[in-house]
Amino acid sequence: MSLTHGQKTVSTMVEELSISQPLASHHLKELKRALLVTVERSGPFIYYELVDPRIRAIITDLDGLAANLLANRTTF
Repeated sequence: MSLTHGQKTVSTMVEELSISQPLASHHLKELKRALLVTVERSGPFIYYELVDPRIRAIITDLDGLAANLLANRTTF
């Protein structure tokens, strides 16, 4: 997840994750609604950031677990 590396704009996340802008905006809206991200406006840009570093750690752990499960998968 792009937000595990600090504050980002929607356009930066779209580029990093290779997803559409509407999809990124939708997910960010849901993360904001769940109080998982903060939003900061600076001029024409809106920056999103995870509210708590523990969320970053959880995402990193889940990403590692998913990679491990995929690496050990014998059937598809």
